[in-house]
Amino acid sequence: MQNDQTPNNTTPHHVPAPVQVPSKARKAPFHIGYILFGLALFALGLFVGQGKINFLGQQYENSSSLPASLDYSQLNSLYTTLRTNYDGTLTTKQIIDGLKHGMATSTKDPYTEYMSATEATDFQSSLQGQITGIGAQLALDDDSNIIVQSPLAGSPAEAAGLRAKDIIAAIDGKSTYGMTVNDAVTKIRGKKGTKLVLGIVRNGKENLSFTITRDVIKIPTVVTKTLSDGQIGYLQVSQFSDDTDELVQKAAATFKADGVKKIILDLRDNPGGEVTTAVNLSSLWLSPGDVVVSQRRGTKTTDTENAGNVNTLQGMKTVVLINAGSASASEITALALRDHGAATLIGETSYGKGVVQQLFPFSDGSSLKVTVAKWYSPKGTNINKIGIKPDKEVKLTEDDYKNGTDPQLTAAEDFLNN
Repeated sequence: MQNDQTPNNTTPHHVPAPVQVPSKARKAPFHIGYILFGLALFALGLFVGQGKINFLGQQYENSSSLPASLDYSQLNSLYTTLRTNYDGTLTTKQIIDGLKHGMATSTKDPYTEYMSATEATDFQSSLQGQITGIGAQLALDDDSNIIVQSPLAGSPAEAAGLRAKDIIAAIDGKSTYGMTVNDAVTKIRGKKGTKLVLGIVRNGKENLSFTITRDVIKIPTVVTKTLSDGQIGYLQVSQFSDDTDELVQKAAATFKADGVKKIILDLRDNPGGEVTTAVNLSSLWLSPGDVVVSQRRGTKTTDTENAGNVNTLQGMKTVVLINAGSASASEITALALRDHGAATLIGETSYGKGVVQQLFPFSDGSSLKVTVAKWYSPKGTNINKIGIKPDKEVKLTEDDYKNGTDPQLTAAEDFLNN
């Protein structure tokens, strides 16, 4: 998953677009990418064998059925044939990069991905809420379509009308079929002030086209206000970034000082981020030591995160708003609060990302983001590919989107006031 964040300078065009929905049934044409993958695999084996690539970070017990080493003889034959016969220019770097991207892609896990040095830098910037792009978190669905996981709050993507689960079928007229998330992110990002056109397929049938102007922005991860004449504190967290902990703790302290007794935590279209930040946010409502989330590899629990000592909002009647764009770390928070009886969930079923990634950096600045475990709520629930069903379902209609009305927020206020 990756971000493309930019401010509100957009021109939406809700007209049919000449796009085609990618499908598992269609076979991709054989092209040089497959060859590069094979060659890169061969090259990576040599580099690992020579100790030139080191995997950093926590190491897990090897539970894979893969052999300790691979037979590269067929790849060597392919390399020799390609080098001798290919009518074009190839570099060693192309081959190595092809391997690294291809090896990660071979897992068929949409969350495991290799990032070049440039891509890794962009990813770290996204965790800090600083990016150039359109403000949409992208992912792959089960059919390998590039989709909008969630449009970020205050972004051009949100202003243009992009929604969670929208399929990005074309970028500037070019089909996204066969693209990785990194490919799509690279094409969507660009020079400030330039425009791009996205061909969108919505609900599997509606073709739309959106023209959006790129820009650079740092989107605030936390927005607060009071509702119902100061009786309800509204806390919107758009993603879990480096500055989120400090901002939410300040907001919680302000709410308590102002005599607020009830809270709306808005996690709609929050694509997630750092798990530690989600744990710290949850801790505001929980008792010290309460389980927030645990991680398992197979049936073995490898890690458990517990609530800390800052429980400023504990005991306050709370609603958490979720929707199809609420994913990963935001789902961890929502489930932890519900499992401990600290909050009621209102809105729509969440995205359903119940796996954990770890980032392994390399000496050249590149990184491998790899799925290392599944996460479970305090009551042992994993919601991967399922999502969280809210306690009270309230949907947004087309008229709500067009008119800017928010029945989900209204439902949360009504619930807290009754």
